[in-house]
Amino acid sequence: MSLGGELLASRRVVVKVGSSSVSGDNAGQIPTLVSSLARLHSNGAEVILVSSGAIATGVPFLRLEDRPEDLATQQAAAAVGQNILVNRYQRALGSHEIIAGQVLLTAHDMENPTHRGNARRAIERLLQLGILPIINENDTVATHEIRFGDNDRLAALVARLVNADRLVLLSDVDALYTAPPMIAGAERIAHVPYGDALEGIEIGESQSGWGTGGAATKVQAARLAADAGTAVLLTETRLLTAVLDGEDHGTRFDPRPADAEPTSSGH
Repeated sequence: MSLGGELLASRRVVVKVGSSSVSGDNAGQIPTLVSSLARLHSNGAEVILVSSGAIATGVPFLRLEDRPEDLATQQAAAAVGQNILVNRYQRALGSHEIIAGQVLLTAHDMENPTHRGNARRAIERLLQLGILPIINENDTVATHEIRFGDNDRLAALVARLVNADRLVLLSDVDALYTAPPMIAGAERIAHVPYGDALEGIEIGESQSGWGTGGAATKVQAARLAADAGTAVLLTETRLLTAVLDGEDHGTRFDPRPADAEPTSSGH
């Protein structure tokens, strides 16, 4: 079965999309992304979207040209941007007769057993009611010291929290490569078996001015989810439709076999 076929056969799938894919000039990608989510949804999958982009979406409305560096202005931009971002998603989802539910989490919520249980219960109930949860870090109250660091990790923790069978990490990079893609001779890594240390692979950090996660954070997130038995696909946002159509793109991380010991910890 193709990767797309596996995704369409999913019971529960978490899809994470990065800031650079849904803000600025790329905000127009939201309807296409939502069409793919709706396709999964109509196939019977329970779909959860983890979306970055609140700060990047809010900045132009604050008449700022660049991402603010001070925490208070970042929080203000997130407060404005989160509202606009979810409205853009809902407008696109509305044409598929799907309702979104907003869930904002902090790192503390995932570390505190009571908060974590409340989050799981809320997300499970939204799914039971046919709602598509849209999850983001609660940037308005998060501080530098307690942030997830990037939404790749948040998405992996959400996948573990709700026992998802698939996690899709979308960004502006189409796959993991043996070296940074701009370097001559870099080759796509199509498949990472469980426990593969990827020795000799040069994994880069974020090149985007908006996102906080590069390939390294995606690999860490993929391993965190794979340890919990979740299969992971890392690919470019604009390629998700093609993947669902059966094309071969991205990098697949195998989940931990039922008889194997986990190699990392996480909630």
